[in-house]
Amino acid sequence: MNTIVLYNGKIFTGVALMDHNTVIIKDGLIEDVVSNERFTSKDIPKGAEVYDMNGAVVSPGFIDTHIHGIKGYDTSDNSVDAIHGMSEALVEHGCTSFCPTMYPQEQAQFLKGIKAISDAMGNEPGAEILGHHLEGPFVSRDKHGALDVDYMQEVNMDLMRKYWETSQEKIAIMTVAPELKNMRELALFGTKKGIVLSAGHSDATYENMVEGMQAGILHSTHFFNAMRRLHHRDPGVVGGIMIHPNVSCEVIADGHHVHPAIIKLLLRVKPIHKIVMVTDALRPTCQTSGKLLANGEEVYYSDGLFKKKSDDTIAGSALTMIKGVQYLNEIGVPMEDSLRMAACNPATIVSRQFDKGYIIPGKAADITVFDKDFKVKLVMIKGVIKKNNL
Repeated sequence: MNTIVLYNGKIFTGVALMDHNTVIIKDGLIEDVVSNERFTSKDIPKGAEVYDMNGAVVSPGFIDTHIHGIKGYDTSDNSVDAIHGMSEALVEHGCTSFCPTMYPQEQAQFLKGIKAISDAMGNEPGAEILGHHLEGPFVSRDKHGALDVDYMQEVNMDLMRKYWETSQEKIAIMTVAPELKNMRELALFGTKKGIVLSAGHSDATYENMVEGMQAGILHSTHFFNAMRRLHHRDPGVVGGIMIHPNVSCEVIADGHHVHPAIIKLLLRVKPIHKIVMVTDALRPTCQTSGKLLANGEEVYYSDGLFKKKSDDTIAGSALTMIKGVQYLNEIGVPMEDSLRMAACNPATIVSRQFDKGYIIPGKAADITVFDKDFKVKLVMIKGVIKKNNL
């Protein structure tokens, strides 16, 4: 690979946001980050590609750990082509890695979808797949949200082992309801296998939550949504997550799923490194033609959300990662914290020794560049430029 120089950017390394700096990339890895004052034309390696950032923000690539679909593609298509379609589409919005997220389905189809994701890994055309996110089926029917209750069930360890084998041991995250019978056995299995266990679609009491944490359920799915709310006599799922600083949480930062004041409250009570921005985006996100379908139902777009045509209820998110970063900044979240939530934190949460999430020497050159209007200008994955609108 040629050496690539990203000159004169506002660089967020994952540690600090620094004006007038330059990133040097060699053989797909970050070689160095230097100030413009120290970097002169004499420092440019022979034959290097040089790109002037003109003060644009240079961030670690965004990582979406909860996404069902985009641009007409969906994990429920249960095909490699659909997963690769998602991979390619995500680059347009600054996303360099993702965890394709599956809804519960009929078992044969669910297993087919798990296999498709595994088969799609390793030759992605765009954003890299970090592993599966299984949103169920071991979740609560009482907090089903947009999930189909017909495919939710009690913990079944034979099925769990089947999912693990079918995934080729590549399940990264699994959403579970801590209150279900035999959940401790599943949680211990997941912990041993390196699966991030995430409390979600749950009606757990506070005591259920504490027991789940002790077994290794230390993350949470689309926090505040589809979970037992905070009550002064039962802190529930929400209270358990807010009270315990070692539990991390997803946030859908679209201005609809969580009120901006609640996001600000969350930033006061949770360590910043424990908050992960996700899109939870559905198939019709950024789709420009054809019938809009989400989870098998026809939907329509309205004010940033998809709603079911049948009854006007919310079907899900139309968010992209760059839009989420923009929204967080609009409600007053500092740029550094917005980018931590979109890039650094998800890399740390999934944590399989991934060399992502930071622009520091030795890390993979997964980079997203966007301007003051939050337009994505350049996306690089492992040092290869996948999008260039400079």
